[in-house]
Amino acid sequence: MKVQIEIGWEEVLREEFDKEYFIKITAFLKLEKSKGKIIFPPGPLIFNAFELSPWKDTRVIILGQDPYHGVGEAMGLCFSVPKGIKIPPSLKNIFKEINSDLGYPIPEHGDLSAWARQGVLMLNASLTVEKDLPNSHKSIGWHQFTDHVIQKLSSQKSNLVFLLWGNYARSKKVLIDGTKHLILESPHPSPLAGGGFFGQKHFSKTNEYLIENGRNPVNWKI
Repeated sequence: MKVQIEIGWEEVLREEFDKEYFIKITAFLKLEKSKGKIIFPPGPLIFNAFELSPWKDTRVIILGQDPYHGVGEAMGLCFSVPKGIKIPPSLKNIFKEINSDLGYPIPEHGDLSAWARQGVLMLNASLTVEKDLPNSHKSIGWHQFTDHVIQKLSSQKSNLVFLLWGNYARSKKVLIDGTKHLILESPHPSPLAGGGFFGQKHFSKTNEYLIENGRNPVNWKI
């Protein structure tokens, strides 16, 4: 089946789009919408992470779990919210860590598109969610798809940085070849996680690794 996605990713993932599980995902979403259910993010933004971070440019991967389920929040990039939307608590803590690590001022908005355009793939394990129902689409097949994305990145590229924050993201470590990529793990940035995210310096460590491997660092300033 034809999926609107960045051409490099389309070539890498084409076989997945024709598999039964993926066809079932699209059928499920169409059925839910026909019932009047509200799905986030809006259809054109479901693959936004791939659109903004083309396959050839992707060099850093941040793994999330689930899109935001409030009105206007989800934009297809994990942790990110559009300008004008209140910055969620986890993202506030990410900004605090960047301030501590690199000295950048804490932004006034939570739109992380600038990171994505530099090759930072901000990938949620589930790419959709029903309004006001967190994790409502965790069992419809998205995890099989995004696990495949992680495996493709690991097997077909070298010297990537994977940022695994929280137990769920860390469970994906088994999909990544740690001999050819940098894997940085920490507790989740959520205020509920006890603050273990702070002081990890993942942003400066990411850039050090990229530079060591002949790549440009990420400008983490928003």
